[in-house]
Amino acid sequence: MIKKKSSGWGETLRTVVYAVLIALVVRTFAYEPFNIPSGSMLPTLLIGDYLFVSKFSYGYSRYSLPWSLSLINGRVWNDTPEAGDVVVFKLPTDNKTDYIKRIVGLPGDSIQVKGGILHINDRPVKRELVGPRAVVGFAGQTVEMFEYLETLPNGKQHLIWERSDREALDNTQVYKVPEGHYFAMGDNRDRSQDSRVLSKVGFVPFENLIGRAEFLFFSHNGTANIWEIWGWPTAIRFGRIGQGIE
Repeated sequence: MIKKKSSGWGETLRTVVYAVLIALVVRTFAYEPFNIPSGSMLPTLLIGDYLFVSKFSYGYSRYSLPWSLSLINGRVWNDTPEAGDVVVFKLPTDNKTDYIKRIVGLPGDSIQVKGGILHINDRPVKRELVGPRAVVGFAGQTVEMFEYLETLPNGKQHLIWERSDREALDNTQVYKVPEGHYFAMGDNRDRSQDSRVLSKVGFVPFENLIGRAEFLFFSHNGTANIWEIWGWPTAIRFGRIGQGIE
């Protein structure tokens, strides 16, 4: 007896279905891709960066699932973030929009910005000037930013940008982080709507965390469209591909 071969279309369809299922499982439980559309995390993340977020870093919640399906109550298999982690989360004020910021405040912490300097539990966070940076602004003008190396109380270090220490969010109230919540800020401190803006972002519930940003898998500067192959060599930031996120 000779077994009939499956049709070419049937094999192709089966392969596509398997590929989609595998991709869905990986995206739900392991790594999910995100891209950076704004400059709020400069200089750590650039506009046009594409990164993978580990979904298993903090366990799983409803926001780990496709379309935020309400199949999980709270978090399961959870582990807690550390100060300094760069995380993707659902915006608490709408539970739909994806945001990426850095965790600087843990449950129970008191957070305040005074004169541009972050204070955690009434103690100023160490900030060392690296140097001035000339940055092209939204209207094409050159803006001078100041780059600092910030060291959090747990020893984690990262770069931040400040235009000055007299901007709108450089002097804030004291924020007491509630239990089960986190305080997140952008590294581009004067160009970031983050937990300092209670009406827009506010404290981030643990449940809203999608995962921790791990590494870049692609980056481009926006000077060439996908079909403009001739422009890829100068548009793709090859040096950033595979770079870890600190």
